[in-house]
Amino acid sequence: MTQKIDGVSHIIVVSSGKGGVGKSTLSANLATALRLEGAKVGLIDADVYGPSIPQMLGVLDLPEFETDSSGKEWLVPPQANGVKVISMGFLMDPEKAAAWRGPMLHKTLRQFFTQVKWGELDYLLIDMPPGTGDVQLSVQELVDVSGALIVTTPQEVSVQDVKRAISMFQSVNVPLLGVIENMSFFMSPNGERLELFGKGGGKRISEHYALELLAELPLDPDVRELADRGFPAVIERPLSEFSQKLRLVSKRLVERLVELDIEKPQIKS
Repeated sequence: MTQKIDGVSHIIVVSSGKGGVGKSTLSANLATALRLEGAKVGLIDADVYGPSIPQMLGVLDLPEFETDSSGKEWLVPPQANGVKVISMGFLMDPEKAAAWRGPMLHKTLRQFFTQVKWGELDYLLIDMPPGTGDVQLSVQELVDVSGALIVTTPQEVSVQDVKRAISMFQSVNVPLLGVIENMSFFMSPNGERLELFGKGGGKRISEHYALELLAELPLDPDVRELADRGFPAVIERPLSEFSQKLRLVSKRLVERLVELDIEKPQIKS
């Protein structure tokens, strides 16, 4: 039976069904964008196969331990730009392959939900691993998810994997908040718009499932370079097209939760 996390108003999963679409970079920037809007935000990096969120947000510290008056031990998450972060990467040797079986993943996720001192959060985002495997099933079994944000690229291979992810969320009645098409185009130095990964994947998903296409984000080398150095583009390049569109997505997500009749916290405009 699923449960709520004390103090957390909304849990949003960010899913792609496929690796290599920039989902983690988007998750890190989206969490930061929500924080910039005035919300209290946490981010769980649940991608056991590539836990990159700490690096992308510049998190250098490991969680600390704290014991409350009842003797219960809590993990205190480190923060980056005001976003509280817990990652599978904190528990792994970065130079060794992940070989976690389902029960171990389930136990770790339960600890992230019940033994982390999240405090009061408006939004807890979960950066999901690719596919529709053990982590996805465990999240849906453990906590009440407010909604899922779907990330794709324009190409058909990504679209087909996303369809499987959407089918999984529909089968367990998780509301779909919308779709983001990442790496939609690249603007060359001479101003030419290049569609390197095809065209229209996000629109096809949007039309097929009657979902809102929240944004078509550009392929911006600065976003990648900043993420490698631990700086979210929404802070370091706030006037870029990527950052401005993602700020609009963060505001639209809040509105979508209202439209789905899910009570929301108020954040400044």
